[in-house]
Amino acid sequence: MNVRDFKNKVYGELAVITKALANPHRLEIIELLAQGPSSVEYIADETALSIANASQHLQTLKSARLVATEKRGKYRYYSLANRHVFEVWNSMRELGLSRNAEVERLIRDFRTSRKAMESVTSGELLNRLEKGSAFVIDVRPRKEYEAGHIASAVSVPQDELIRKLKSLPKDKQIVAYCRGPLCAMADEAVEILQEKGYRAARLEIGYPEWELKGLAVNVT
Repeated sequence: MNVRDFKNKVYGELAVITKALANPHRLEIIELLAQGPSSVEYIADETALSIANASQHLQTLKSARLVATEKRGKYRYYSLANRHVFEVWNSMRELGLSRNAEVERLIRDFRTSRKAMESVTSGELLNRLEKGSAFVIDVRPRKEYEAGHIASAVSVPQDELIRKLKSLPKDKQIVAYCRGPLCAMADEAVEILQEKGYRAARLEIGYPEWELKGLAVNVT
């Protein structure tokens, strides 16, 4: 094999991966799978896709060796092939935020419409936890919390928040997190908490980014 053939083959194989990532639904699926293994039915429901479309996107990701599958009883569960898949997705998102003004504008406008709520960095949260001035809630669906969560977090799924308000402390700042910077569940939770008189903020990152930083998590 000469040098040109070698390069063409290697870059061709790498292009399979980039092509698989070049779809908004598949990017959202990767973010969802970063929370833990999921069935195609769960993925379809959480991404507002039909089961057939979700399955097709998963097969594309599988063909590019970005996801793996495992049979559990009657259901097949999908997961990210390895840690590098989320690292690449995280880097792509950071590149988009730094180089694409439209992405930055969309996020800024969305957050501004949410009354400019406070965002807390991971470092700030660790500092507040050490001082005992913060209380962390995970507002993702319980299934995702059980797969893995920030070590000090309590599960308060978004659809249970109103019912569980009385169990939350009013003498601490409530810090809510969800799937990541592009997930809106934490924003909606903070909005509700503030309306009910709680001091609340959203964590800038989600569970997968927290784990990627090597910070304390509980994983089942």
